[in-house]
Amino acid sequence: MKKLVSKQFLPIQLDEAWDFFSSPKNLNEITPPGMVFEIVSELPEKMYEGIFIVYRLSPFLNIPMQWVTEITHIREKQFFVDEQRKGPYNIWHHEHHFEKVEGGVMMTDVLHYDIGKSIFGKLAGWLFVHRKVKSIFKYRTKVLEKKFGK
Repeated sequence: MKKLVSKQFLPIQLDEAWDFFSSPKNLNEITPPGMVFEIVSELPEKMYEGIFIVYRLSPFLNIPMQWVTEITHIREKQFFVDEQRKGPYNIWHHEHHFEKVEGGVMMTDVLHYDIGKSIFGKLAGWLFVHRKVKSIFKYRTKVLEKKFGK
């Protein structure tokens, strides 16, 4: 299993950060355009524990697929967790943490993911999956800096 930790300071109030990230509709804004990302399920304004979000995307080699995540845990203005229920990974557990700090918010993502132990899974991970996951977070960092500042 792989683990990726990403931290980003946002010079905004905790309420603003929470309002942005707790709205599933904002996922399009922070997802690289090359992934051809589209939310296909009905969405409320704010997420809640137990909500399933269905996407259509092309994360690898422009192969379209459906991805289903569930928001499994929420602690208002502190963290939430999304977990893949259907998609390309054996395990996808993504924690989003928010901490009020001087001058803004420290956002920390902790992602645990596993693409499988088969020869294909290991080869795909080595060839492109791990780089792709890192590039998604790098893209998001740039978009958030542009939107909220450094």
